[in-house]
Amino acid sequence: MRGIGLTEFGGPEVLRIFDLPDGQPAQGELRIRVRAATVNPTDLMLRNGSRADALRAIPAPHVPGMDVAGVVDEIGPNTVTDLSVGDEVIAMVIPSGAHGGYCESIVLAADSVVRAPRGASMAEAATLPMNGLTARQSLDQLGLRPGQTIAVTGAAGCYGGYVVQLAKADGLRVVADASPTDEDLVRSLGADFIVPRGDDIAQQIRKLIPEGVDGLADGAVQSELAVAAVKDGGAFASVRGWGGNGERAITFHRTSVRDYDHRPELLSRLRQQVEDSVLTLRVAATFPPEQAADAHRRLEARGTRGRCVIVF
Repeated sequence: MRGIGLTEFGGPEVLRIFDLPDGQPAQGELRIRVRAATVNPTDLMLRNGSRADALRAIPAPHVPGMDVAGVVDEIGPNTVTDLSVGDEVIAMVIPSGAHGGYCESIVLAADSVVRAPRGASMAEAATLPMNGLTARQSLDQLGLRPGQTIAVTGAAGCYGGYVVQLAKADGLRVVADASPTDEDLVRSLGADFIVPRGDDIAQQIRKLIPEGVDGLADGAVQSELAVAAVKDGGAFASVRGWGGNGERAITFHRTSVRDYDHRPELLSRLRQQVEDSVLTLRVAATFPPEQAADAHRRLEARGTRGRCVIVF
């Protein structure tokens, strides 16, 4: 089977197609024939060497990719699952060496795989698992109650957009940032208030909510610039591991979606919310495997709204 990976770290040009062996599912596993794999910022970090230390002992090629959609191809012996061969499914992937989503075939634990949303294309479905679960985890960490107020930075992005929509479904009041060109998009996702993007994000939020918001999901990774928007004793969730500065009794959370792997009930709930039109799946563009480098270049250029997806 074909897989897209790298043997050296660097720019998008290091990505190339490799011939990799098909995995065979053991008990508790199943194999997916991948139809679509989403390109996420974490894939860029794997490719450019930001995570080289974690991969040092793992033989190349290193295959990125944390989201897949495809069709169940084989189920391991004595595997307990409600899925059948031929079912369209989605899954989050934790890459390790050649085990990443940019492959025509992948073997995963059965409890990492759920049915794809009805009516969604494979490219659309692939955009849900990792970003949707990350957004869900941030909201769970913040632990806000209906009626409370959350601020979301990077609201036009995939993670931020899912946070906005899930927060509204949870009964929260949402303050979201947006550039002028993204205001209509962010408003369509359900934000109650929109503030301008920028380094003065905390001041802009405080103009609207003088007492500060109850919680903040920091999709734009503004960290110290954003924390002043949170009220004393509030909560802050970071997608890049920022542990906070300990100020004003704010509780800081490091969102790590790996903790939500093997949680099929959560992914199934997200799928249902797509089918119920609570969540919007957004594809910016699709690319064949031979153009994976172009997908990385587009994401690195910033400003992508929706996800780039590699379609096999």
